[in-house]
Amino acid sequence: MDPALEAIVEKVRKAVERARPLRVRGGGTKDFYGQTLHGELLDVRPLAGVVSYEPSELVVTVRAGTRLRELEALLAEANQHLAFEPPRYGAGSTIGGAVAAGLSGPARASVGALRDYVLGVQLVNGKGEVLTFGGQVMKNVAGYDVSRLMAGSMGTLGVITEVSLKVLPVAPAECTLLFELSETSARQQLNRWGGQPLPLNASCWADGHLAVRLRGAQAAIASARKTMGGQELEADRATRQWQALRDQTLPFFRLAQGEALWRASVPDTASPLNLGPTLVEWHGAQRWLRLPPEAAPAVREACARAGGHATLVRGGNGRVPVFTPLAPAMARIQAQLKAAFDPAGVLSPGRLSTDF
Repeated sequence: MDPALEAIVEKVRKAVERARPLRVRGGGTKDFYGQTLHGELLDVRPLAGVVSYEPSELVVTVRAGTRLRELEALLAEANQHLAFEPPRYGAGSTIGGAVAAGLSGPARASVGALRDYVLGVQLVNGKGEVLTFGGQVMKNVAGYDVSRLMAGSMGTLGVITEVSLKVLPVAPAECTLLFELSETSARQQLNRWGGQPLPLNASCWADGHLAVRLRGAQAAIASARKTMGGQELEADRATRQWQALRDQTLPFFRLAQGEALWRASVPDTASPLNLGPTLVEWHGAQRWLRLPPEAAPAVREACARAGGHATLVRGGNGRVPVFTPLAPAMARIQAQLKAAFDPAGVLSPGRLSTDF
């Protein structure tokens, strides 16, 4: 067994013996996310490196402590990328942390979520057992899709030690178009464009301005520019802006004293929530709000009316639930999964809720 993996297994087993919780962490760039951080640190970063990469097969297998920027640099050499654009939030971001957080970037509405690209995982469960699920091809699922279950589990079900991901070629052409539109007009326009054969890849609306990123063949981009109109943004500036959106370094994400950052997940056709400062992406399906933690009842009620839910991403006070409480049936399933994977409750307790 790899020494780094053996060390993780031993640490989990000792935690069970001593009934002491562990806090699973990669680069620590997402420590702000989740309900609470509790337990002795279990650092996954020593378990790093590329296990295998087959550009012709569009699949890469890496150890969980591998830095995300290093993996992306490797893929770029073959003109490939992680199409779901996982947020990095810092140079130390790891691929294991990206999968555990389950977050996707600006292109998610067009290309799918992170979990859609997870082909297989190796993990250490709460008993100190090394388990492998899935593989390196799409058709590998029989029964429960445990590999994708790890996406968004926040280290509460197992310590991700290795992951296989589907990768895609970089699009031949790209451009970003700008429009001056209200939030309602932007949503309606995106809905109309969505019904047309246009190479829409990402969108962002804030402060009366809509940015739309197109990706695809040269001819498709040229045709879309004529059809859609708008002002084209210079390529380097566009790249910087989309990266800033992905990593939440745009001015919108700078929180004032007492503010918190909320993520509203709603149908893309939902009307404006009209709750406060708003940034809209994913063609209307993801809406960022800056409101105090105490606004939780109003935010969650508005999202529920729209057919969605809200998550308190940054700036929580520890008293307001970060995640929308689950329905009883879903909460029961979550508790059963926790009991199956981590019966002693030593892995990242409290990260998803006060119960875990």
